[in-house]
Amino acid sequence: MSSSLGASSTRRAPLHTHALFAALALFLASIAAHAQSTPITLEAALQSATEHSSAIGAAQASVRASSEAAVRAGQLPDPMLKAGVDNLPVNGAKRFTIGQDFMTMRHIGIGQEWVSGTKRRLRSALANEVVDRERASYLVQLTRTRQQTATTWLNAIYAKRALSLQRELIDHMTHELEATKASYRGARATADDVVQAQAMLAQTQDQLLKAQQTYQNTLINLARWTATPVSDVAGEPPAPQSDVASLPPEALREVQPVLIAASREIALADASTAVANSERSPNWTWELGYQQRGGHYSNMVSFGVSIPLPINRKNRQNRDAAEKAELGTRARLMYEDAQRQVDADLRTQAATLANGRERIENLRQSLLPAANRRTQLTNAAYKAGTGSLADSFAARRAQLDAQLQVLELQRDVSQTWAQIEYQVVPAAMPAATLVSQ
Repeated sequence: MSSSLGASSTRRAPLHTHALFAALALFLASIAAHAQSTPITLEAALQSATEHSSAIGAAQASVRASSEAAVRAGQLPDPMLKAGVDNLPVNGAKRFTIGQDFMTMRHIGIGQEWVSGTKRRLRSALANEVVDRERASYLVQLTRTRQQTATTWLNAIYAKRALSLQRELIDHMTHELEATKASYRGARATADDVVQAQAMLAQTQDQLLKAQQTYQNTLINLARWTATPVSDVAGEPPAPQSDVASLPPEALREVQPVLIAASREIALADASTAVANSERSPNWTWELGYQQRGGHYSNMVSFGVSIPLPINRKNRQNRDAAEKAELGTRARLMYEDAQRQVDADLRTQAATLANGRERIENLRQSLLPAANRRTQLTNAAYKAGTGSLADSFAARRAQLDAQLQVLELQRDVSQTWAQIEYQVVPAAMPAATLVSQ
C-alpha cells in the first residue's frame, strides 16, 4: 500500500509543478499585457529608445573597441625569440653532427624592435583621437535616435487627436440620423433628408477607419524606435519653442554632434600627420644571441643592431606624410561645409517654426470661429425647420476639416521643433558621461 501511495504522490508532483508554472506564466503575461497597454509619454519613449537602441549599442561598442586599441598603440612591439643551428655540415665524416666541427654551433637569442618614446606618444595620441571620433559618432547616433523618436511620437499623438475628432463627429452624426429617421416616420422629414444623412455618415465612417489605420501605423513606427511594444500614447506635445537656433557658434560647436564629429576628424588627421612625420626616422632593432659549440671549442656571444635604410624617402615616407597632410586639409574644408550646412538648416527650421506658430494663431482666430459659427447657424436652421440635416452634417464636416487642418499644422510645427530641439546633445546628459556608458 505504501508503495502505491508513494508512486501516486510521485505521479501527482509534476501536476502541481505544471500548475505552478502555468500560474506563473499567466501572472507574467498579465504584467506584460499591463505594461504594453500603458500609454507611453514623450519622455518615456525617449528613455526607452536611448536604452534599447541597437544602433546606439553598436556605437558604444565601437567606443569600447577603440579604447582597447588605444592602450595597445603606445606599447613596444613584442620581442622575438630566435633559436637554431648554424653551420651544420651536410657531407663528409662530420655530416649532420653537432659539436664536432669548430664552426657548428647552437644558438639562442632575442631581438627587439625599438620604437622611440616620442613615436609611441604620437601613436597613443592618434589612437586616442580615434576614440574621440567614435565618441562623436556615438553622439550623432544618439541624437538621431532621439530626433526620430520624438518626431514619431508627435506623429502618434496628433494622429490620436485626429482619431478622437473623427469619433466625436461619428457619434454626433449617428445621433442626428436616428432623430431624422424618427422625424421621417412621423412625416416631419423627407426621405431625401434621410438618404443624404446616411451618405454623409458613411463617408465619415470611412474617414474614421482611415484615421484608425493612420494611428496604428504611427504606433508601429514608434515601437521601431523604442524597441518595445507600444499600444497607445499619452501626454501633451511640448510647446514649440526652442533656444537651439539662438545658440552662439562657440556654444553650438560643443553640443551639435555633426560639428563635434567634423572637428574630431580634423584632430584625427593632424595626429595621423604627426605619426607619418615621425616615421621618417626608422626604428632600430636590437639583437642579442648566445652560441654554443662543441666541448673542445669556446662558446660565444653575439650582439648587433639592424637599421632600415630609407633610401627612397622622397617617394615613401615623404609621400605618406604629404597624404596625411592633405587629409587634414580635407577635414578642415569638410568642417567648414558642415558648419555652413548646420547654420543654414537651423536658420531655415527656425524661420519655419516661427511661421508655423503664426499660421496656427491665425487659424485659431479666423478659421475655427467661422467654422463653429457656421455649425451653429445650420443647426439652428435645421431645428427651426428652415434647413436640412444634410446642411447641418456638411457644416459639422467642415468644422471637423478645419480642426483637422489646425491639427495637421500643429503636427508639422511640432516636428520642426523636434528637428531643432533634439539635434543637440541633451543638456542633462553631458558628452563625457554619455560616451562612458
